[in-house]
Amino acid sequence: MTGLPRKIVIIGGGLSGLSAAFYVRKYYKEAGFKPDIVLLEKTKTLGGKIETLHRDGFVIEKGPDSFLARKTAMSDLAKELEIDHELVTTNPNAKKTYILQRDKLHPMPAGLVLGIPTELRPFLRSGLVSFGGKMRAMMDFIIPPRRSSEDESLGQLIERRLGTEVLENMTEPLLAGIYAGDMRKISLQATFPQFGEVERQYGSLIRGMTTGRKPAETHTGTKKSAFLTFRQGLQSLVHALIHELHDVEQRTGTGAVSITARTTNVVNGEPVVTADTSRYEVELENGERLLADDIYITVPNFAAADLLRTHVDVSALDAVNYVSVANVVMAFPKKDIVSDYDGSGFLVPRKEGRNITACTWTSTKWLHTSPEDKVLLRCYVGRSGDEQNVQLPDEALTELVRKDLREIMGITAKPLFTEITRLTHSMPQYPVGHPENIAKLRSELTTSMPGVYAFGAGYDGIGMPDCIKQAKLIAESAAKDLVRDLTNEINPVTGGR
Repeated sequence: MTGLPRKIVIIGGGLSGLSAAFYVRKYYKEAGFKPDIVLLEKTKTLGGKIETLHRDGFVIEKGPDSFLARKTAMSDLAKELEIDHELVTTNPNAKKTYILQRDKLHPMPAGLVLGIPTELRPFLRSGLVSFGGKMRAMMDFIIPPRRSSEDESLGQLIERRLGTEVLENMTEPLLAGIYAGDMRKISLQATFPQFGEVERQYGSLIRGMTTGRKPAETHTGTKKSAFLTFRQGLQSLVHALIHELHDVEQRTGTGAVSITARTTNVVNGEPVVTADTSRYEVELENGERLLADDIYITVPNFAAADLLRTHVDVSALDAVNYVSVANVVMAFPKKDIVSDYDGSGFLVPRKEGRNITACTWTSTKWLHTSPEDKVLLRCYVGRSGDEQNVQLPDEALTELVRKDLREIMGITAKPLFTEITRLTHSMPQYPVGHPENIAKLRSELTTSMPGVYAFGAGYDGIGMPDCIKQAKLIAESAAKDLVRDLTNEINPVTGGR
């Protein structure tokens, strides 16, 4: 089977598309196929939302800034690219995370997991929840569990078990930076299905989280660094992928507009053998058509829906709304900042009515990001139902952020510089029923469009390791299917057994 040709078109040049190119190239070659890969990216640069800026001795992430260490797909890929030595951990002396409550920063109590206390004493001492709110949370021990495994919203689970105060004061701000969403609408099964399992198994979230195994990926403030990044920024991974994929045709400024299934010519009831038996044609914006045996679609769900709408039911893709957010990064001389930071930053509950949703004390959390005599802050603007400020002019948006920093942290100094990044329609919101809907879509794709795969942040996890893992699993599975199909063609009687 060595060297059998295979035309591959990958639509989307973000991390999912680059990872797909890497693993398709790897697994197809191992399976005995020669992949001829074309990677298409509509914008002028590869890497999607990942963008690192080096300025005046600062390392500034304009998109995502780190990834969960326990989700190993990203560090595994870094090892395969031989850049794992560039990985760095958070500052061990910046473990605290604060939450704003009535204009005052309160340290998040130790052992808190999405508002679920795994250590009761710190929770009961915290000023983040009233006495009545704490007593309501303790009712989790006696409220009968929901036995159904049917999907519900994450907010519904937390509110039902622990009460409204815990949901609004702790859970919602903790997840605002991950999903920028409305907790009462986001799918439990698509985000943290383990909490539903804990309720069913232990009858109580608190009991299950204190006696059972705690889901490590949801911890904040643990002794071991929960997050990793690269010393020169996340773009290090993108650059390494681009360099490694030297034999992949990488086209930027080129989007796909349609996919057409090629029909086999039939004469007198027999298929006509042509010079090329590729299954699909991908039409580009410039009118060019690319032949493809397999197509990997890694663009956002709304763009994928437009490509697939005439072929399959895309309601699962249409149901995923995308929220717009902005990152506002500011640098200051350390001498102009009145207080020292002893944590990684603070989170802002929706009901506080602030312009920012969170602030990372970047130069404290990541020691490599700033000169020693400077301070780097990264503020987040925008979440579901509160996106209007994202598109404000730079000056107006900067002033809103400075107002919050002045009132919350007492920072009156003018920043040395400000970097604003608007990430329009960038945060997918998984609705209740999302996993089941996506499974149905993929089942229909397998039947109606064999060799066409759709994945990325809007499907099975929005984190960068999730996107890499999806690309890896799908490429490996596709390569195995090719070997199986070829074996069945060669030996149809035994089916390769």
